[in-house]
Amino acid sequence: MDPATCPDWGGCLRTRRPLTEPVRRVTGLLWSMAIGTNQPIAAACDIDDVQQSWQGDSDAYRRLIERHQEHVSKIMWRFSRNIQTHEELVQDVFVEAYMSLRSYRQKAPFEHWLARIATRVGYRYWKAKERRRDTETFTLEDWELIPDEPVEEMDPGRAAGLVHRLLEKLRPRDRLVLTLRYLEGCDVAQTAQRTGWTKSMVKVQALRARKRLEDLLTQTAEEAEE
Repeated sequence: MDPATCPDWGGCLRTRRPLTEPVRRVTGLLWSMAIGTNQPIAAACDIDDVQQSWQGDSDAYRRLIERHQEHVSKIMWRFSRNIQTHEELVQDVFVEAYMSLRSYRQKAPFEHWLARIATRVGYRYWKAKERRRDTETFTLEDWELIPDEPVEEMDPGRAAGLVHRLLEKLRPRDRLVLTLRYLEGCDVAQTAQRTGWTKSMVKVQALRARKRLEDLLTQTAEEAEE
């Protein structure tokens, strides 16, 4: 995603109260994590393998898994950075996709359909964690780990971990829309497709989630400065 198209997190904060340097660095982290989305083409081999899977060909579904496992794995890494949990989520996606395979109408690329299932599985996992109150927190110690150097010089894995913990302080619904819109670079239509929400709902939810994140950033910065 082009930074010019990203939300001006800093500008929104600046209109409410002075923006501290740590907040600037966090907004930089969020921007640096933004990526663009590829537009997959409906591959004839996917259609063939889906149709053969309908007929009970296990080798055909194995080929679908092998072809799309990397894509699904990247999506699910947004939902959990725990290796064991991540592997289980990836497996859950392909199990659910197999059970729902008859619902694939071949009107869109198989990868799009699979991404929607992956999003549903990940969102369900986040909601279950929230019910168990089993969430990580973005602590003041994490805040101090944000370096003074430009974010592009940060280790990508470290930056991703900090952003992951920061967003985990939000409700699953807020976290989902921010992840899709500003980390995966989905536009409104793509986000609606992935979530099953209307476009209007995506826009409203994104605005609300951004405000909650702005409040969270400001509150954490103030606590760190006390």
